[in-house]
Amino acid sequence: MNKTAIILGATGLTGSLLLDNLLNNDAYAKVIVFSRSKIEISHPKLEILIIDLFKISEHQDDFKAQVVFCCIGSTKAKTPDESVYKSIDYGIPVSAAKLCKLNNIPTFIVVSSLGANPKSNMFYNRIKGEMERDVLNLNIENTFILQPSLIDGRRDELRIFEWLWQKAMRLINGLLIGKLRKYRSIKAETISDAMVILDLNGYKNQIIESHQIKELVKNA
Repeated sequence: MNKTAIILGATGLTGSLLLDNLLNNDAYAKVIVFSRSKIEISHPKLEILIIDLFKISEHQDDFKAQVVFCCIGSTKAKTPDESVYKSIDYGIPVSAAKLCKLNNIPTFIVVSSLGANPKSNMFYNRIKGEMERDVLNLNIENTFILQPSLIDGRRDELRIFEWLWQKAMRLINGLLIGKLRKYRSIKAETISDAMVILDLNGYKNQIIESHQIKELVKNA
């Protein structure tokens, strides 16, 4: 295979791991990163385009690949302005999916969140749910939406509450059994591995919950 892949969100925790995965996978001949900030990585397969991600729809001519991986996401703590938050977590993924449709890119894989629901009373869950709904409505040939629980991993920026919550979750994960197991924390490496598996092998469901992400990687 000589695939070209596009990544959005390659500077984040999951996205940076995914970028490393793709650069070291022979199935991908070229990896294009759309980013608002510089990435200190050099690789013969890598092309970096520094753009305003809020205006990604203006870059249709550069948006050419066989698969698009979207790892874009913020937090309420990092982006307290709800309109800006929606522009990131809803606007960028939906705009990218629309470009996939326009350019006949057959596969769109996006990281959402467990609990996403367009009818939710919780702002975060509602925005993620609206994003999922509108991405699915585009009917891209292969659409996969990952819904991880709390993502466990080391971030460049210090998020005290999230760090403490990760520590707590590691202690109680074993208590979450049966229907509750989907709420166990999940490693960022597992999510990035699953995204590659989904692209190369497909899956039976379009929406993949946290425990299913783990099973997908375990059974690969």
